[in-house]
Amino acid sequence: MNAFLDGLRRFRRSQWELVASFLIAAGVVMLMQPFAVFLFSYSFIVTLIGTVMFIIVSHFPE
Repeated sequence: MNAFLDGLRRFRRSQWELVASFLIAAGVVMLMQPFAVFLFSYSFIVTLIGTVMFIIVSHFPE
């Protein structure tokens, strides 16, 4: 866990890509769930933030 947090602090690509991928997956799950309108209404924003974040962090150093 310390190595993961250290990678986040040093802006390493693999750790930030994992966070961005989690946001994309969370947005898709929020889009497909049938229970909470609140989650559904913010699903596009979360997916969009994850996608833009993935594009940006793909330029970070290894």
